[in-house]
Amino acid sequence: MRARDLAVPFPTITVDTPALEAARILASHNLPGLIVVDGAGCPVTVLPGTQVLRLVIPGYCREDPTLARMIDEPSADLFLRGVEGRTVADLLPREQPEPPVVDPRATVLEIAAVMSQKRSPLVAVAARGEQMIGGITLDALLDRMLGTP
Repeated sequence: MRARDLAVPFPTITVDTPALEAARILASHNLPGLIVVDGAGCPVTVLPGTQVLRLVIPGYCREDPTLARMIDEPSADLFLRGVEGRTVADLLPREQPEPPVVDPRATVLEIAAVMSQKRSPLVAVAARGEQMIGGITLDALLDRMLGTP
């Protein structure tokens, strides 16, 4: 089985997508991350859901999660408002590593190797410099590797 056989249509975003919209897409589709594409539809990087959380959670809570216990639930719900006016560009590291992209002809083992090397729960499937044809999640890859229907 090749990457093109495992790839499914996947929602994409750009660096100009509002961060709140990215969070909504993640939640509504129950995704581990989103694929960020450029104006031509070519994959640029993968935005893991945990990166969206980093923008929402106050720095002092990231540094010491026990401090989060001191904040009551109604107040904690207000943190999401802190993302308003921010874009996906604000969530990405300044230096962009090579994106987790596999060629459509990649084998299951190649896909797993890229996910592992990039520490990404998601890969884009695209020939070099071409538009993305789909995405493969870690769940889908493990299902295929384990023979789960």
